[in-house]
Order: sequence, then structure tokens, then C-alpha cells
Amino acid sequence: MDDREWLAERFEEHRGRLRAVAYRMLGSVSEADDAVQEAWLRLSRAGADGVGNLGAWLTTVVARACLNVLRSREHRREEPYAAHVPDPVVGPESGLDPEHEAVLADAVGLALLVVLETLSPAERLAFVLHDMFAVPFEEIGSMIERSPEAARQLASRARRRVRGRAPVPDPDPARQRDVVNAFFAAARGGDFEGLVAVLDPEVVLRSDAGAGSRLSTVLSGARTVAAQAVTFGRLSPFARPVLVNGAAGVVVVANGRPLSVMAFTVAGGRIAAIDVLADQDRLSALDLGVLEAGPEWGKHYLRT
Repeated sequence: MDDREWLAERFEEHRGRLRAVAYRMLGSVSEADDAVQEAWLRLSRAGADGVGNLGAWLTTVVARACLNVLRSREHRREEPYAAHVPDPVVGPESGLDPEHEAVLADAVGLALLVVLETLSPAERLAFVLHDMFAVPFEEIGSMIERSPEAARQLASRARRRVRGRAPVPDPDPARQRDVVNAFFAAARGGDFEGLVAVLDPEVVLRSDAGAGSRLSTVLSGARTVAAQAVTFGRLSPFARPVLVNGAAGVVVVANGRPLSVMAFTVAGGRIAAIDVLADQDRLSALDLGVLEAGPEWGKHYLRT
């Protein structure tokens, strides 16, 4: 085995963790893969001589690449529009494949990613690396050219914002699915009060049809969201249950083509957030091959 093959094997041992870090940092699957690829290119050029902890070195390279992307977004004033929904990771209800499980090792829902996008680049880096991956503040501080104490304060500030705005999903996937099924049953039957009953009073609905689209919207409050959700009843025959970021969700399909991905955050037995990605350009770029579209694609799969 030559040196490059040895390096490639060592890198593959860390790829899953690196993708998980980058996805949480950026909320974009393609940009996360680019950051991981950049780490490989740097490693393949420089080699591992003098690197005492390869995993930590690679994490630092990926984190800095992500930080550059976040700062570039900020510099170009690419503030996420209100209805922006991060890239979902979609898999069959039977469970995610190992590659996707690595990305979602500790289950990060879309509602949490939405909140992370409101943080500054430095806050996001500090929170993601320390709270999700236990990277010491000494290492985080060096990445952003600040003291360990400053990095600690960034993570603490981010933590307070996340805890106040990101609902914690119920841990039981079967219970999540029951609540989502009840939601679609009420929508299909035009049962407004039934919809209100399965929605958290402070529920938020984000529908992302693409930047500038008049169909993109953010709604909040159970009765407001229920009024909009009544129209989801017509989608029920085309909704296939899937896992979206490890939680109950659906892909809406017509004529063999995905029309939207819907992610539900179920907390306390009620739906606390609904995130809908209906941007056709972004949908076409998602890895939906794991769903194995076939002749049954598009049938009524929800138990309503």
C-alpha cells in the first residue's frame, strides 16, 4: 500500500464525522460535501507527517472551510429569507442508510437548523463544535482567532438562543408518525378543530418554494396554520411517509415526480414545526434515490 492509499483509508475513517460537522455548520448537503472534499485535497497534498491527531486536524480544516462559507454569505448579505428551509436528509421509514446515519449521528432536525442559521458564523461554529461534537474551547478559539473564554461565551450565547427557539422532538418515531397521520386525517376530512388539536399553540409553518417565490411563506399559531393546513388534505393521496432528518415526514409525489418534502417536529405530542421544501431546483438536487421510486410511488401510503 502506497502513502496515498494509506492516507485515503485514514481519511475515510473520519468522513462520516466530517460530513456531520459540515452539514450542521452549513445546512447544505452539497456545500458540506465541498468542505469535506477540501479537507481531503489538503491532506492529500500535505500528507499526515507531523499531525498528531488526524481527526482533530481534519475537523479543524472542515470547520474553517465552513466558517469561510458562512462569512462569505454574510459578506454578500445573503441573509436567509424568512421561509428558507435547509437541505433535508430524506430516507425510508425502515431507517436511514449508514451514510445518512453518519450525517445525522445525533439527530438534527430542520427546525434546529433553521435556528442555527440565525447565529453569527462564530456563534454557529462554537455551538456546533462544542455542544454537538465536544471540541475543546481551546481548539475552537484558535480557529476563530479568539481566546478560549471568548469561544466559551459565543457557545453560551448561541445555546441560549437555540434553547429558546428550537423545539426538542419527541424521541419515539412511532408516536411522531401517529401525530403526523392524525394531522393528515384531519386535513383530508376538513376537520379544522381536529387540526388545531394536533398542533402546538405556537406552531410555525415554513414553506420554501424558492427565493422570491410568492408561494414561500412563514405562518405561526395553531389556528392560523390549521387554516392553511386544511388545503393539505388534497395532498394526502400523494404523500409517502419517510424519515426527514431522522423524524417523521412525507414526500409528496405526483406522476413519479417529488413535489415537496415535508418535515414535522413533534414535541409534547403535538406538531411544533412544519418545514416544507417545495423549491423544484433544490428538490432535483436532493438524494431521493434511497426511496427506490417504483411503480407504487405516489400511492396513498398514509394511514388516515
